[in-house]
Amino acid sequence: MSASEDAGSYSAVSFRLTALLQLSPTLYSSDMSQPTVFITGAAAGIGRATALTFAAAGYHVGAYDIDETGLASLAKEIAAKGSTSTTGILDVTDTAQFTERLKEFDEAAGGRLDVLINNAGILIAGQFAEQAIETHRKQFDINVGGVLNGLLEAFPDLKKTRGAQVVNLCSASAIYGQPELATYGATKFAVRGLTEALDLEWHKHDIAVKAMWPLFVQTAMTKGIQTGTTGSLGIKLTAQDVADAIFKSTQPAKRIYHKVHFPVGLPSKALSMGSRFSPVWLTREVNRRLSHS
Repeated sequence: MSASEDAGSYSAVSFRLTALLQLSPTLYSSDMSQPTVFITGAAAGIGRATALTFAAAGYHVGAYDIDETGLASLAKEIAAKGSTSTTGILDVTDTAQFTERLKEFDEAAGGRLDVLINNAGILIAGQFAEQAIETHRKQFDINVGGVLNGLLEAFPDLKKTRGAQVVNLCSASAIYGQPELATYGATKFAVRGLTEALDLEWHKHDIAVKAMWPLFVQTAMTKGIQTGTTGSLGIKLTAQDVADAIFKSTQPAKRIYHKVHFPVGLPSKALSMGSRFSPVWLTREVNRRLSHS
């Protein structure tokens, strides 16, 4: 091959490579940048523990919450671990605010979104008929509406990132409805349904959607909560227990089947397993006894 032919061949290859990168810029940038995670409700509890866990593993962390002070201290902790973060005030029920925060994160992360964690949520326990309609709706607005906003707004970036994942914070309350937690449980049944459907629907986009199933966790959300079920099973899980489970669920693992639901802690695993194989009447009876109903 002559020098001119060699130069021409090199130019052709270079042109094709340049064209490929122009057509798939995020594929190129994703290979060249650090992994990223976007977490709602990140200022405290499970969200904060999860943010620090991913930061320790070298992720660029997008941390969002309505607690500005908590976010500021979190950013300092992440920096102390040698990682980077982007933080911002986010009310997950505000679609326009969600759009803006994701735009800022997109710019900081170079268009890469490896993991979206829909963590923000509230729990209000009590007798169903004794709670105002506004209380019921508030739980749906945050626990379900916030997840919907996250899924819809983040989809373009998830779609552009090879092997992207979504982790939705579900609950063992979505195994069988719990007295004194009726509306909270209903919101988690909705999250469960969204997770299962989108894991199938978004498979063609190489996006895996997963649900974490902790029981009661020692955070501000459960402080002062007293129900029949908490009395029977206690509140034993820590925020770090859940954070570790979330991180592990997003890492490569050899599994004989595609896993969508991830129970956290022995009681949650036992209840989940039991609901799969026991008849409905038995599942109801177990939950009746646990809740002292």
